[in-house]
Amino acid sequence: MHIQLFTTGGTFDKIYFDALSAFSIGEPMAPEILREAGVTFEFSVESLLKKDSLELTDADRALIRARVSACPHRHILITHGTDTMTRTAEALQDIVGKVVVLTGAMQPARMRASDAPFNLGVAVGALQCLADGVYIAMSGQLFAAGQVQKNRAAGRFEAR
Repeated sequence: MHIQLFTTGGTFDKIYFDALSAFSIGEPMAPEILREAGVTFEFSVESLLKKDSLELTDADRALIRARVSACPHRHILITHGTDTMTRTAEALQDIVGKVVVLTGAMQPARMRASDAPFNLGVAVGALQCLADGVYIAMSGQLFAAGQVQKNRAAGRFEAR
């Protein structure tokens, strides 16, 4: 199995600089997490964007869609900011012949108490088991695109 990893930024890759919460999007953390986990499958990484998901535009989603559609690999994992992850997943729904899983984090992967490694692991496991389609792996669950929402107050994703 070969997994194509597309990164778009979001909290997963954020770097905070000071107590006022100024941040930037750093280099993708998912490859480092996968290497530290000792995975034995092949993967490649392409950083498409380095944006907070609230800053993503329709043109950005078109870019993501184009790269997913053109990708020669069947298994695609996308790290994405949580605020608009569901919108991007819905924009990819009609792509056929691929298993696409989006995941992200409520806390940056660089932080000790981050959900990023767990969410990434759930997403990788899901890629190996799911039928073709577009899914979100967050909060220890898998959701089909169009059937999930972010509950900001509770800090988790849930079925809608």
